[in-house]
Amino acid sequence: MAEESFYGVTLTAEENTETWDFVDEDYSRGQKLVIKQVLLGAEAKDNEFNVVEVTTGKDSIQIPIAVLKAGETRAVNPDVEFYETKVTFKLIKGSGPVYIHGQTIKDDVEVVDMEEEDDEDEPEDEEIENPKKRAKIEQNADGKNAKNQKKK
Repeated sequence: MAEESFYGVTLTAEENTETWDFVDEDYSRGQKLVIKQVLLGAEAKDNEFNVVEVTTGKDSIQIPIAVLKAGETRAVNPDVEFYETKVTFKLIKGSGPVYIHGQTIKDDVEVVDMEEEDDEDEPEDEEIENPKKRAKIEQNADGKNAKNQKKK
């Protein structure tokens, strides 16, 4: 079952950087941040571009996710997800305020050992060593071989 919560930050000229880090001891896997909307505040200066850049921790990718301007574009809906990575939002141009909101999702991911699952599919040693089962398997194999030879 997933646990969801609201995420929101404000970027201004004075506080232009905010970081979300997915590390949580209770949820070591299955955490993501979903950004739904980036809004330009009503106090934003006219004719000033406000550019929000995001940097991810895994790949150190830096890319603008919003370019906002009072009177033209006051909101964008990027609907972008960051899965299990540290994310930094930075107002690289303009004085804001810029509001970023979305949600954090923490999935209860159960880690499954794939080797244990593979072992369940393989016949146990007892089945192979059982002479009756072995005879039946060999008889079935011989029957198939005999049918294949008759067709040729």
